[in-house]
Amino acid sequence: MSLQSYILSRVSVQHFPDINKTKKTINQKNNKPKKHINNYHNSILNMQSSYPKKSYPKCFISPPFGNYVPTNKNIISIKGSYTLEPRGGLITQILTTLRYSYEHGGWRNKIGLRNKGIDYAISQYKKDPSSPAIYSIAILSPTDIPKILEKLPDKMNVELNISCPNTEKNMISDGLKPFLNPTREWCAIKLSPHTPQSQIDMYYDQGFRQFHCSNTLPTPRGGVSGSILRKYTNKHIDYIREKYPDAEIIAGGGIQTTDDACQYLERGANHIAVSTLLFCPYKAAKFFYNWL
Repeated sequence: MSLQSYILSRVSVQHFPDINKTKKTINQKNNKPKKHINNYHNSILNMQSSYPKKSYPKCFISPPFGNYVPTNKNIISIKGSYTLEPRGGLITQILTTLRYSYEHGGWRNKIGLRNKGIDYAISQYKKDPSSPAIYSIAILSPTDIPKILEKLPDKMNVELNISCPNTEKNMISDGLKPFLNPTREWCAIKLSPHTPQSQIDMYYDQGFRQFHCSNTLPTPRGGVSGSILRKYTNKHIDYIREKYPDAEIIAGGGIQTTDDACQYLERGANHIAVSTLLFCPYKAAKFFYNWL
């Protein structure tokens, strides 16, 4: 069985527990609406008057699960990350480094941008150019930038991953302004938990208005996801929302329930992102039922 087939069998929306069964189970437990569901809907109603229609909160599926979960207008997959050239060893790295860290209370990995390369990403985009899917791009050398830009379709949505903690090289975070294109709906910067505010200022001054907070937390044994990211994501939200009201913020890290999503939205995020939630298909099905 291929890696994609295995993950699809575990986490694809098509294989989640039947949504009607999920609804029945929730209702059987308590005839009253759940508090977190009420909080979520109240948050959305409160924000609808201030957000333009295109900015109503969306849920993004971060990599690696974004590579395998279908995309629609409410749930948008982020695929990748992709580098200029393919980087092999994906399955080996997953099997040898993906572990739950009890020390940090989240999943840890050291996959290190194993991917099929930007040409593969572009071929996937061309199969359905109207899809809102976003393709994450990681740049390992300044000389990669013009080569990727030469290949990249003008309307292909991108996220610039400047913050993967699991590579043998430093991520390239300068010289990214040429990726901005008015025909792209999304050209986001994926921040590290430790991205300094001065660097956020630099990206804003260059014209970037979309920020994804945040990538996994660097540790000696790999990047850690989960609830440990909340304090870092909250710090980024507070800074960006106060200083740049027109910025669009995708907030992720530790989201397991709609209550968790509400906290980010109420703090000032425009959208939310999930990933390790999908390790538990039933919990993910319940979350997406409430979201939709």
